Amino acid sequence: MAFFLSSKEIWRNKGRFLLFSLVITLITTLVLFVAALAEGLAQANRQYLEKLDAELLVFQENSDLSPITSRLDRFTLNDIKRVEGVQAAGPIGFASAAITFPDGREDVKVSIIGVEPGTPGIPPVLTGNSFTNNRGSDIIIDSNTAEAANLRVGDTFWLKTIQGNEEEFSDLRVVGLTDGREYQYAPSIFLPYQTWDQVRPQGDVPAGLVEVTSNVIAVKLTDPQQQAAITERIQAEVNDVEVVDVQTAIKALPGYSAQQSTLQTQQVFVLLIGILVIGGFFQIQMLQKIPQIGVLKAIGVTNRSVAWAVVWQIILVTTFGVFLGGMVTMGLAAGIPNIVPVEFSGTSVAVAVIALLAIGPIGGLVSVRLAVRVEPLIALGLSQ
Repeated sequence: MAFFLSSKEIWRNKGRFLLFSLVITLITTLVLFVAALAEGLAQANRQYLEKLDAELLVFQENSDLSPITSRLDRFTLNDIKRVEGVQAAGPIGFASAAITFPDGREDVKVSIIGVEPGTPGIPPVLTGNSFTNNRGSDIIIDSNTAEAANLRVGDTFWLKTIQGNEEEFSDLRVVGLTDGREYQYAPSIFLPYQTWDQVRPQGDVPAGLVEVTSNVIAVKLTDPQQQAAITERIQAEVNDVEVVDVQTAIKALPGYSAQQSTLQTQQVFVLLIGILVIGGFFQIQMLQKIPQIGVLKAIGVTNRSVAWAVVWQIILVTTFGVFLGGMVTMGLAAGIPNIVPVEFSGTSVAVAVIALLAIGPIGGLVSVRLAVRVEPLIALGLSQ
């Protein structure tokens, strides 16, 4: 009975309910795009660190877990390797550069990451080979770089950096391709550590006259279950370092937490607006049909049936709007250029859809209460 009443009214007033479903469609599209933008920006910032084959990252003490300000020398790396429970440790250096093309194409901004062969910092190679020396012009690129710069295994290109006050160009050759490993909102290329130290942007002092340092050290443990104990052991045995797990390091990235909090706040406000809009619409609907509800109650329809009819109506309209919004979002996503950092992950989409489906009944609770409290005689104007 309840489902029949709700669906019958929707069908008889399909124009009105279709327009409201389109409002829910717009809310759904907005929520899904904000969720995808939050995930896309997060991935563009953390992707490399998140995929590291390591459990711990070591920073210079008092560097606020900032890779930019952290500096660790070779002696520190050797001390960490000697700590009991450490299986492997490798230096990682971060810098920015640009891939430039002799044919005049626009430069591609990239993160250049210095890593050593066989250490936790180096990514797995999906196509081609990894480099085996700590020097040389052979490098690995991630799939984002390959797509943005139209590069394949075997191609050569120029890397442009600033050395002192001059632009310097390094001739590099792609020997391997890995999966997406963006860092600091830029695609990544991986260089042998000594090569990275030579080509990275730096001041007037030649790289060969100063000791090579890394920004962070990635640590892989013999037993990951002993992470807390080995963290304390490294900090006790190695001077002037701060050790954290990878997720803590990601949250400490400049702007990461603030950015994600802002986008999540936007999602919450959109959902709250959705609750108010849905609640307002169905309350107005309910006020307009109080006489009809009075007639139903007068002929014996129970409060329970009336309440469930309202709930079913809200569920049907909301579900249709969310479904339509999902289809619209998929269509728009297919046309978005790759430069826009949106990432539709299964988890974030599922959470957003469940939240959107829940706001309908939540927003319509007032309407249900109003429908249940309708008195037949008052609604029909027969009471004294």
